[in-house]
Amino acid sequence: MSVPFQHPQLLAIAALARRAGEAILEVYRQDFDVELKDDRSPLTAADLAAQQVIAEGLARIEPVLPLVSEEASQASWEQRRAWTRHWLVDPLDGTREFVKRNGEFTVNIALIDHHEPVLGVVLAPVTGDLYAAARGIGAWWQAADGGDWERISTRALAQPAIAAGSRSHGGAQEDNLRRLLGEDYSLQPLGSSLKFCLLARGGADVYLRRGPTSEWDTAAAQCVLEEAGGAVLDLHGKPLRYDRGESLLNPEFIAVGDAGLDWPAKLRDAGLP
Repeated sequence: MSVPFQHPQLLAIAALARRAGEAILEVYRQDFDVELKDDRSPLTAADLAAQQVIAEGLARIEPVLPLVSEEASQASWEQRRAWTRHWLVDPLDGTREFVKRNGEFTVNIALIDHHEPVLGVVLAPVTGDLYAAARGIGAWWQAADGGDWERISTRALAQPAIAAGSRSHGGAQEDNLRRLLGEDYSLQPLGSSLKFCLLARGGADVYLRRGPTSEWDTAAAQCVLEEAGGAVLDLHGKPLRYDRGESLLNPEFIAVGDAGLDWPAKLRDAGLP
């Protein structure tokens, strides 16, 4: 296997994501029960199996760093406000897609440094597509066979544009997207953080998210997209940042492939927010 970049920690996290993906697929290939958490989101044995693999693996890779994960008890804001670096994990992003068995779910592992994602790994267990990025070395993709890494990059805003959209949380975005992109855009529904990865590979142009998401839903894929040449911005045009306060919810945001455009002006012109 050829490795065109030197980043042992990133490669270790990528290997860890693949082990978590294997644990997920063991559950995916058989009948499984679905529980509902307090927020009515689904929980399966696959979420918990991946959580265990990742937590144990991160503790070996860099044991001094704290972990924030969807499937773990959260440290209080009084504790988190003193952190400068921490892991931010969604062991199974897109549990609704997992339950539907459509394959559109991911493993997300990010390293946050001073509120910014500086390392990110996203794995799609069913296809084996693995995305990895770290600050300053670009964004990379590896196929399921674990062969050579290929560098990926976003594209200039296409005409007509393609908007990635949520498979399970689409909402009424048509008017917003029409004002932002023009009448001729097309919509590509996709589950989990795969929407960011589609942008990072140059397969789409924007992903507009209205409504709640959690920090672990976006951090790893944000790093991948930013290193590929894109950006993730709140609706005032500011980069999405992490560990900002008591809440672990993100503001509404837009992910874009062409970071060279004046997106704050475009958002204002479109009446967003």
